[in-house]
Amino acid sequence: MNARLHHNGRSQGCVGIDIGGTKIEGVLLDATDRVIDVCRMPSHSGESNVVTDIVRVARILSNEALPIGIGIPGQVNCATGQVSNVVNLDIETLELGERVSAIMHAPVHVENDVNAAAVGAAEFVEQVDGNATVVFLNFGTGLAAGLVRGGQAEHGYSGSIGEIGHLPIDPNGFECPCGQRGCLETVASGGAVAKLWPSANPPMPDLIRKARQGDGHANDVLTMVAHAMGDTIQIVAQAYDPQRIIIGGGMAKTGDALIEVIQAELSRRAEGCRFLTTLDIASNIRIAAIDQPIGAIGAALAAKRAQPQS
Repeated sequence: MNARLHHNGRSQGCVGIDIGGTKIEGVLLDATDRVIDVCRMPSHSGESNVVTDIVRVARILSNEALPIGIGIPGQVNCATGQVSNVVNLDIETLELGERVSAIMHAPVHVENDVNAAAVGAAEFVEQVDGNATVVFLNFGTGLAAGLVRGGQAEHGYSGSIGEIGHLPIDPNGFECPCGQRGCLETVASGGAVAKLWPSANPPMPDLIRKARQGDGHANDVLTMVAHAMGDTIQIVAQAYDPQRIIIGGGMAKTGDALIEVIQAELSRRAEGCRFLTTLDIASNIRIAAIDQPIGAIGAALAAKRAQPQS
């Protein structure tokens, strides 16, 4: 079943597609970057199925040869459109950009899904200028960051610039699937919180509520999670000095209660530290626009901005 929104007519623009393990979401942007159509449907694993799903969504959104942006998990070579190690879609290596472009006869730009979401999320926060640096922290099943400068995602040398979840600095020393111990992702992620507090779904709102009600175990777990989130935020704040830090992923659905926990942790750290007090990191934190298809929007914008300027 497809969900279609914003039927306000079509004009030259671009298509953005965000593909995950269970669903695929696409948007059509007009020439002014306004969302004029949205399409959602289940996704299917396997290389051919992924290509077929993307083409189906793109054709539903537009019958024109518009630029197409794709956000997908895994390792992405933005220059070639090749994707690798997309575990939840059963892809080892796939020339995704090339295959979709050949079918659609349109330029295709492929981004890692977190980078695409970062570009999209940055469009919904107030910025002082167009050259602002924005960090998007995806506290989802895992933990990763997207860095946006002047509206474009940064990729670094190898494409691993945002893999902050695998910094092994958490003192609990939990084993991580990556092979290390103490990775931030083992505590500061939605997947980790689900393991640490398995008694509710979603776990984070319940964990916060129980801790505030005086549950000792909940307080211990929340303290652990808040500390790891504080480490994550402090690292990106001091490494990149962003104008805004956007909290996204499944944990962002907790809303203001999560922001309050984070701000309390950052305030605790700043006590007696003039350096952190001056930085005032907490004032730059925002929750992502979770009611918007930011991944698909970001993929579309990334594709548009990757095109040669006429």
